Amino acid sequence: MSIKLFEIYTIGGLTLKNRIVMSPMCMYSCRAKDGKITDWHRVHYTTRAVGQVGLIIFEASAVVPQGRISFEDLGIWSDGHIAGLKEVVDMIHVYGSKAGIQLAHAGRKAELGVPGEAPSAIAFDQMLPPKELSVEEIKGLVNAFQQAAVRAKAAGFDLLELHAAHGYLINEFLSPLSNHRTDEYGGDETKRYRFLKEVIAAVKAVWDGPLFVRISATDYTEGGNTPETYVRYAKLMKEEGVDLVDCSSGGLVLAPIKTFPGYQVAASALIRKEAGIATGAVGLITEPQQAEDILQKGEADLIILARELLRNPYWPFKAASELGVTITPPVQYQRGWTVKKSR
Repeated sequence: MSIKLFEIYTIGGLTLKNRIVMSPMCMYSCRAKDGKITDWHRVHYTTRAVGQVGLIIFEASAVVPQGRISFEDLGIWSDGHIAGLKEVVDMIHVYGSKAGIQLAHAGRKAELGVPGEAPSAIAFDQMLPPKELSVEEIKGLVNAFQQAAVRAKAAGFDLLELHAAHGYLINEFLSPLSNHRTDEYGGDETKRYRFLKEVIAAVKAVWDGPLFVRISATDYTEGGNTPETYVRYAKLMKEEGVDLVDCSSGGLVLAPIKTFPGYQVAASALIRKEAGIATGAVGLITEPQQAEDILQKGEADLIILARELLRNPYWPFKAASELGVTITPPVQYQRGWTVKKSR
């Protein structure tokens, strides 16, 4: 039986050397508050490429300044961000890895000292009540996502991911818990989906590479979205040219979440089976055999690692060793990565 974790995998015309993906994780490291790449990002992302991660997705990058979670978020709202991003993408490519970027808007969860932007004027927990977006402002944000995609292309990214999870703006439009609009952007599922639909169309108009969408497959709250909701949404995404659904969960409202190894995998498996779209599994996946089993069972197409890659940027070597696969490390590291079997 072949080891799926280290199979070459092609999606949306992009070929990955393995199925190991680095999840977008905010670093809050733009100390100048300008959204630009710093030395931290250069080291952080390139190290995972040296570690042989197949696909590295940059953290949530704000498409407008007011769409940042914090003042120290990475940004992609101006052409001034392109050069720094391209530098890191080029460094990642040296080691045979591919680079993606997550396009994002924090919505009502922006912590910038002023009210955020949201589909409805409903606060998250004890934060400032957000400003309800007008239709004209919504159209402007759709354009902002499109222009961010143009910049991502100029920076040489191989893949885009839209952040529609964790209670941020797109997720807020999708859920009835945060979207109480009565116009064309709120009400039934079709109307709540409209903002994401328009963002996908706008991005696809300028981007010809693979497109992922990260979702929160459940709100963990009565009356909110469920994995079954996202089966229906995923069918629409597939029709509109989305290549993969990245299956996370929670973050829209405060709710108890029972976590355990692979606690979000069931949603990935359901959406993959019922919507007929590729999925990525994420959430407390830490062990190589656990990751391989998910792939062998057909519960996901990609394994997306977050904190485990913060603890060990060379996790792919550990996985290869434990699963009996030979991978080629950079020549500088071969002495450390070559395991001599005892006779």
